[in-house]
Amino acid sequence: MANQFFFSCLMLATGIGIPVMAALSARLGSTYGSPAFAACILFLVALLISVAFLFVIEGGLKTFPNNPKLPFYFYLAGAFVAFYVLSVTWVAPKFGVGNAVAFVLLGQLISMAAIDQFGLVGAPTHAITLPRFIGLILMSVGVFLAVRRG
Repeated sequence: MANQFFFSCLMLATGIGIPVMAALSARLGSTYGSPAFAACILFLVALLISVAFLFVIEGGLKTFPNNPKLPFYFYLAGAFVAFYVLSVTWVAPKFGVGNAVAFVLLGQLISMAAIDQFGLVGAPTHAITLPRFIGLILMSVGVFLAVRRG
């Protein structure tokens, strides 16, 4: 139970960080006039933090991880990270951080439901029950209401 509380808090903080990151990266991209350059800066900072975490928190690479049976498409997660950062850095200054993040949230709801329902990429399955379906619909309506102007 303690892990669930910790994980919930960690993911809540992560969710809070996404719009903040979107706003910061949008301003960085606008200031430099290049979403790609801004993304490079962001990825450099992310790399440095990831390497520090690897060595300080995890104690470094004790053995080189080697799993040749892992399908290549698992490494495409990096492409999704790049797509997100580049997209939000480019779109948010023109579309608004709130709008950009709201539609990212809607995409996350759709993707999350499909991954859970079908157990895609090895994730555990969690069927979309009627209450869960209603919750997804209500959250989707909430996204549209949140971005509606007027």
